Amino acid sequence: MRHAAVFGAGSWGTAYAAILADAGTGVTIHARREEVATSIREEHVNHDYLPDLLLPESVTATTDPAEAAAGADLVVVAVPSQTLRGNLATWADLLPDQAVVVSLMKGIELGTGLRMSQVIAEAGHVDPARIVVVSGPNLSKEIAAKQPAASVVAGLDHAAAELVAEASAAPYFRPYTQTDVVGTEIGGAVKNVVALAVGMAEGLGYGDNTKSSIITRGLAETARLGSALGADPATLMGLAGVGDLIATCMSPLSRNHSVGVNLGRGRSVAEVSAVPHQTAEGVKSCRSVVDLAHSLGVDVPICEGVTAVVEQHLSPRELAEALMSRARKHERH
Repeated sequence: MRHAAVFGAGSWGTAYAAILADAGTGVTIHARREEVATSIREEHVNHDYLPDLLLPESVTATTDPAEAAAGADLVVVAVPSQTLRGNLATWADLLPDQAVVVSLMKGIELGTGLRMSQVIAEAGHVDPARIVVVSGPNLSKEIAAKQPAASVVAGLDHAAAELVAEASAAPYFRPYTQTDVVGTEIGGAVKNVVALAVGMAEGLGYGDNTKSSIITRGLAETARLGSALGADPATLMGLAGVGDLIATCMSPLSRNHSVGVNLGRGRSVAEVSAVPHQTAEGVKSCRSVVDLAHSLGVDVPICEGVTAVVEQHLSPRELAEALMSRARKHERH
């Protein structure tokens, strides 16, 4: 029986652990807090994040990272993107040498502009060929309810991607393999920022025309940035691009969307960030997305505006006015 270690007991880490178990893989979740590990071990429930999900018997948990990693064929990492490097400083020496390392994270590292797979390679001392990225329209609560969903499993080594796809092919979860890691990760990182903008529009009382316009122009920003980094444009038209963008921007289950709605209604960044167990990656990673785009000479006005709101230089209404007053141009430019 294949065995996986899942580092991160949040919503997506827990839901993905259930996918792996339902596909026939044994799973050990590493949790930071003993009460979370105990509830998973003894009750097969993560009360803090997905209290309605009864985890399979083949899922257990521990607070000991060495115990979690021991003998793992797959090491799945599902922590907030800006904490990854610090966590890997502790975990790197524990990772089995031949294990495939799976990233569930969607963000760009502040200060370095590195994608999550690049941080894993650098800080975790992992051969990039052993790193696989999973990304797509995968809202955790719907996955936990075993509603049908699909996702992209991308790896530089297609055999590694196939191994992860096989290990996560549950009856309700359909993985598609890819080799375009760059496009897969850029789609996942930028959509969080665009979702904040869409949420702000909803919070301001704007309707579907406005939200659809932001989604479409946000996709253009994603495509420009992906192209500058060498991504395949087709990737951003697929599950890791358009698919993830639609789900994250439109669903009330999306944390980034919900945070954006509250910002649009006048709540402060501090207030919306204080909600426990609800990390909105767009808030943490918007500055790093903008900095990466600027370093490449890529125009990303929506991401820039969202960053200005998060950094309290603009209000959501001022952002809307600024975007609408931009100089007219050809749609492709």
